[in-house]
Amino acid sequence: MKLSRERFLKMAAASLLAACTKPASRSEKKMSKKVLFAVTSHDKKGNTGEATGAFLPEISHPWDVLRAAGYEIDFTSPKGGRPPLDGVDEKDPSQKAFLADALAMKQLDASVKPADVDAAAYGAIFYAGGHGAMWDFPEDQALAKLAAQIYDAGGVVAAVCHGPAGLVNVKLANGTYLVAGKKVAAFTNEEETAVKLEKVVPFLLATALTERGAEHVPAANWAPNVIVSERLVTGQNPASAKGVGERMVELLAAS
Repeated sequence: MKLSRERFLKMAAASLLAACTKPASRSEKKMSKKVLFAVTSHDKKGNTGEATGAFLPEISHPWDVLRAAGYEIDFTSPKGGRPPLDGVDEKDPSQKAFLADALAMKQLDASVKPADVDAAAYGAIFYAGGHGAMWDFPEDQALAKLAAQIYDAGGVVAAVCHGPAGLVNVKLANGTYLVAGKKVAAFTNEEETAVKLEKVVPFLLATALTERGAEHVPAANWAPNVIVSERLVTGQNPASAKGVGERMVELLAAS
């Protein structure tokens, strides 16, 4: 049967419209140019009375790398607002520049509680370290949910030093732990012992990650060590922070 010219044109137009309006597959979607930094709100090392918080160089060094690559960065923290900072050293050009950056400080002061964050707006989440993360990251269900949603949507999850404490209880949509079956780096039990806090922290991070099914890959104390496993990027200590940012940029660019 021959189609009339008018009917043929209508069918062709309908097919074109359907092709243009169908939802993009995950591979067709362009990954967001926004990255979410998670920072601790906890300011004391157990019952020692010693101050702690988010370790500033583990924020500023990845910030430098991601901002230079064109990514926007927002902050989230368990309590919201400005987080306590630790490890501040303005002799470090990166930290000095971060503290002098009006936009960076404004965003840090206005960190949003995890429950108020839309995971769909971000292509990656990065958990900064600092001993405080050992107390408030693991049990924050809303924070864990953000990482799971970003990863399940094809995004990148990253953490450095004590930041992987935020990964311990992250479960994906399929019910498995995010770290299960993946290689990870984190502050080692040996490093914790070296700073004499192995009996102060609520748990040993490397041990907890292993119990969740991860393969912990340590390097020598204080040596840079960045591990990429699928879309999970983890670093062992402060010396690894810049490298974590660099690997994040590589994965995001490939998304």
